[in-house]
Amino acid sequence: MNQPIWGIDLGGTKIEGVILKSISDPTPIIRTRVDTEALNGYEHIVKQIKKLVDEMQMQSGLTAQTIGFGTPGVLDPILQTMKNCNSTALNGEALKKDIEAILKIPVVLANDANCFALAETHWGVVKEKAPNAKMVFGIIMGTGVGGGIVMNGKIWTGCHGIAGEWGHNFLDESGGPCYCGKVGCVETIISGPSLERYYTLLAGKRSRLKEIVGNYRQGIDENAAKTMYRLFHFFGKGVSVITNLLDPDVIVVGGGVGNIEGIYTEGKEYLSKYIFKNRVDVPILKPSLGDSAGVFGAAALVA
Repeated sequence: MNQPIWGIDLGGTKIEGVILKSISDPTPIIRTRVDTEALNGYEHIVKQIKKLVDEMQMQSGLTAQTIGFGTPGVLDPILQTMKNCNSTALNGEALKKDIEAILKIPVVLANDANCFALAETHWGVVKEKAPNAKMVFGIIMGTGVGGGIVMNGKIWTGCHGIAGEWGHNFLDESGGPCYCGKVGCVETIISGPSLERYYTLLAGKRSRLKEIVGNYRQGIDENAAKTMYRLFHFFGKGVSVITNLLDPDVIVVGGGVGNIEGIYTEGKEYLSKYIFKNRVDVPILKPSLGDSAGVFGAAALVA
């Protein structure tokens, strides 16, 4: 309970590591990073992980017994290879096996959405505002849309390793083709790029999401308003499926799109229209850990 816990967040451009004092005291002993240098290939990424761990051990004077890793995709529980990684060099690779071979210690892998949900449960907004929550659903809405499930303080990955991946549930045909091969996924409608694409179709010109949101708030752009209400409507509809199936005690929404205030008001109103009971009691909260959630959650994997 009081042992230091090690976590590494494997990102597309950086690999960040942290050693926290313990699960009960998330004060960082050290926090450092190296460049991923993914263009140099998979084997180089694994070597960069080893470089980071060596630096962490040198700086801290501690020796890792096990390390939790947040990854951009998931480890297939049957094949033991990575899948669904936007860092494509990892797909099809036996990442867990290869890290354990080079570090000579056991490691635990989970996707970044699970790590986000786990960190916010143990140390973030869930602990602050819903400390008795037994089931937490963590949402990341940004360039893509993902999710993670925490039950009784532990992540739930499921039979296929994809538990919580609501971004690839069907939502509406208007989203068009998704990179996953299906049509109308949640991600094709309410991710940041999808909202920008929808605005472009309406306005005949491109605009960044930040500008679209700003124009909506100022009430100066009808197309911005239509884009935002598309987000609120489909956020509520998409989250109703999560709520009807899992009925979580709390939902935490992270990522750049999660910063849009209307999600927590208009979006929640749309949720009430689609949820089975027509009344929304589940708190929908903003995260509190910022960019620390990924690497802190990775450390919590081994607590």
